[in-house]
Amino acid sequence: MLEMSKRYRIGIDIGGTFTDAITLDESSGATRLVKVSSTPHDPSEGFLMALSRSLRDAEIDPAEVQYVMHATTVATNAIIEGKVARTAFVTTEGFRDMLEIGHQTRPSLYDLQFDKLPPLVPRDLAFEVQERLEPDGTVLKPLDEHEVRRLGQRLAEQSVEAVAVCMLHGYRNPENERRIGRILESYLPGIPISLSHEISPEFREYVRASTSVINASIRPIVARYLDNIVARLVELGLRTSLLIMQSNGGMFSSDAAQQKPVFMVESGPAAGVVAATYLGGVISEPNVIPFDMGGTTAKVGLVQELQPKVTKGYQVGGTAQAGIGATSASGYPIRTPVIDLVEIGAGGGSIAWIDAGGLLRVGPRSAGADPGPVCYGRGGAEPTITDANLVLGRINPGYFLGGEIALEVGSARAAIQSRCAAPLGLTVEQAAEGIIEIANQAMVNALRLVSVQRGYDPRKFSMIAFGGAGPLHANKLMAELSIPRLVVPRSPGLFSALGLLVTDLRRESSATWLRLASQVTVEEINSAVSELETRVASELVADGVSSTDIGFHRFLEMRYVGQSYELPVILPDRAAEWSVESLEHWFHTEHDRAYGHASPGEAIEIVNIRVAAIGKIPSPELSRLPPQSESQSIPKETRQVYFRESSGYVDCAIYDRYTLLAGAVVEGPAIIEEMDSTTVLHPAYRAQVDEFGNLVICKVSGG
Repeated sequence: MLEMSKRYRIGIDIGGTFTDAITLDESSGATRLVKVSSTPHDPSEGFLMALSRSLRDAEIDPAEVQYVMHATTVATNAIIEGKVARTAFVTTEGFRDMLEIGHQTRPSLYDLQFDKLPPLVPRDLAFEVQERLEPDGTVLKPLDEHEVRRLGQRLAEQSVEAVAVCMLHGYRNPENERRIGRILESYLPGIPISLSHEISPEFREYVRASTSVINASIRPIVARYLDNIVARLVELGLRTSLLIMQSNGGMFSSDAAQQKPVFMVESGPAAGVVAATYLGGVISEPNVIPFDMGGTTAKVGLVQELQPKVTKGYQVGGTAQAGIGATSASGYPIRTPVIDLVEIGAGGGSIAWIDAGGLLRVGPRSAGADPGPVCYGRGGAEPTITDANLVLGRINPGYFLGGEIALEVGSARAAIQSRCAAPLGLTVEQAAEGIIEIANQAMVNALRLVSVQRGYDPRKFSMIAFGGAGPLHANKLMAELSIPRLVVPRSPGLFSALGLLVTDLRRESSATWLRLASQVTVEEINSAVSELETRVASELVADGVSSTDIGFHRFLEMRYVGQSYELPVILPDRAAEWSVESLEHWFHTEHDRAYGHASPGEAIEIVNIRVAAIGKIPSPELSRLPPQSESQSIPKETRQVYFRESSGYVDCAIYDRYTLLAGAVVEGPAIIEEMDSTTVLHPAYRAQVDEFGNLVICKVSGG
């Protein structure tokens, strides 16, 4: 696909507070890290700043870079901020108000004051054309092409920047959508047109329309952003294509991202789960709970048998609350594959405040990168989680980002005193501890949502904690949920960027089937799957992947007849021995795991077929640490650190993580510092360094 003589991969992950870059030397496995402040006014500036610094610091010839991989929130931000393109919506006669009506789900059942988000397409840009299909795709009323031409002339006068087309039952018979697209293109040269059967070829009209409209409305924004980056790559002398992280954890080319940007809406959060999956495989931990706490949010996922859990229905642009996935109902629905995450507004920059009832609250508002927490000294006035950790002695004010930012302890104490402690009649330390505990409980709830409430026992998983703030809080969270092992990777603040370097190219497609399982044969299923495999494989081949390097994951989405929603069931390879009866058994088992019961006597319906094509990229080798001569490590200093378990401040050993070699043991309470993060080790816990430099934290026996 790309020249294998090249040595380097560079992954760049843009977060709400910092932009992270990681450079991997494939010949040695060595990595070099760069962390710069994000630039919310123009994320591409932060990207290019991190890339230029990576090339300069590592003294890399740009021609030696094999891959540049990128995770970005530019699509999400455009939707959240309402800065989308002027978009028109075209649908079947009688369905113009589909986007206005939406569906009847709401985030709070009894909230009479809840206001739905306005449609991304205003009503005066929603249009109908005469045509109608039966549910099976049979033509009931032919397409009126003269009406479509008149519409094309009208849209040309409206100065629209994008068009979304979603016809009733277009997923069954896409010919009318294709014809409408061709006619409108002749009147709107250069204007991107998104057809629903290409974006989300499944039933449920409103969700398919919403997905298509979101794709159309962000295409011009994403195209400008990526074109700008690609142009700068050329200026810097890089002779490689830009790869973009998708919401499902796979990569696709920047050209494909410009055609279907809705598939990258959750690009940023996916990278961390991919990195955790990769690390789980390296250390023989197939079942892990990735916990990512950055500057703005905390995100939790689940990986079982080295497969991240993927969902297909989520919301974007709604009110801040727990739930990227189906737990939130206040945003615009999207029907594309996405790594199943629970995301909450609890990051290092999350603001602590007193509500109207006099209660201490934390988040979801964040101080972000500008001005940032009070202790940054950049004009922030509202105390944050980072300020609370600093006041409690858990963060070294002189070693934040390796000393690049000097933190102001006095400013943090003053802000917590005036905004939180004084109104509540508490000491500064009590208020700071309260801020941490409130944030921790919110994250414990998120962990339960992604594990217990989905039918998984967290005691059978290990946690992998990363993000700049993740290791500060993870030990407490694992204790709350009795998680037996906590793994903190090297450079946890930049760990998500590693996910960009270890994933594969991935393209997915699906088709609605709606057939009773008892009335189909294995041959029919395999034939339908084979058709989808051919389609997605051709997309990877177009991206330069050899057909011999492509593998497939196959799924059937099934439900009991009469249910509203379906569950995915993994389908074996077409060459494997299986039957429809075994397929039904697998569904009963999955239903029992997810909901706690199954109904073996009930009829089962196959709703959708889904296929993912995987274009393999060779995974790098992680470098190993030499063994420590003595297991007991020597701290670099001691500091007063506040622990609730110790009823206040204690003399706490402070360790430099870069001096801890393989086999080193650290007993809690302790603080382990590195350039991009700090690990808090609570009393009665022990950390041991494994051969790859990970901190493996477990409860001390009898502690």
